[in-house]
Amino acid sequence: MNSDLLIQIYVFVLAVFVGFEVITKVPPTLHTPLMSGSNAISGITIVGALMAAGFTDLRLETLWGDLNITAVLGFLAIVFATINVVGGFMVTDRMLKMFKGK
Repeated sequence: MNSDLLIQIYVFVLAVFVGFEVITKVPPTLHTPLMSGSNAISGITIVGALMAAGFTDLRLETLWGDLNITAVLGFLAIVFATINVVGGFMVTDRMLKMFKGK
């Protein structure tokens, strides 16, 4: 069990380094299409979060009764992914307005 956690942490750290290296190499003219692509990925995240919010197997007994941890975490994922999508489209729209003629 402990080695599985170490492998997951190792993969996460490698993904962070690779993602940082890839993003820093993107020229400024490609930031708008990259932002649109990341908005699409966040849309997929919302679909996965909706599926997680509907999962009802993991429960925790609390002061308020039976709390479904998976549904709470799925709801939080929906909220954060929605904020990411809306913010991404706002930034993309602002960047596209910079290219419009006056």
